[in-house]
Amino acid sequence: MENPSEDTPHSWETLPSWLLTQTAHHTHRLVADGFSSVGARGYHYRLLATLEAFGPASQTALGRGSGIHVSDMVATVNELADRGLVERAPDPSDRRRNIISLTAAGKRRLRQLEKRLAETQEELLVPLSPEERQRLTELLSKLLDHHNRRTGAS
Repeated sequence: MENPSEDTPHSWETLPSWLLTQTAHHTHRLVADGFSSVGARGYHYRLLATLEAFGPASQTALGRGSGIHVSDMVATVNELADRGLVERAPDPSDRRRNIISLTAAGKRRLRQLEKRLAETQEELLVPLSPEERQRLTELLSKLLDHHNRRTGAS
């Protein structure tokens, strides 16, 4: 087999699915590394942000709101509770269930994570103009919305 020219992309390298997958890999790494650099994980951010947006909730409701699978929710809540970022209290209407609340320290931590995430977004999108960033976000949202409706996901 001859050495293909490094300047000529393989046919799959111009496919939107390939480009999205490769970009997703870079995005995942950048976000994970960004959160890791401040001692956090993406689940921490998602859970804290969900609590801020919707208020105290059961772990089941938080899982639905944050997209964190129930099998990961307990560990995430435990990690955040151990750091004093969330509090667990029995649900007055069902003592078998816990209600999770955001603490003041959790709100401060959320602001730190939002700042780090903004820096990561900037690093990811640096080659794009503000208009291109807006258009990319619109197009990705349109694709995701379409496929979520088809599969019943949210």
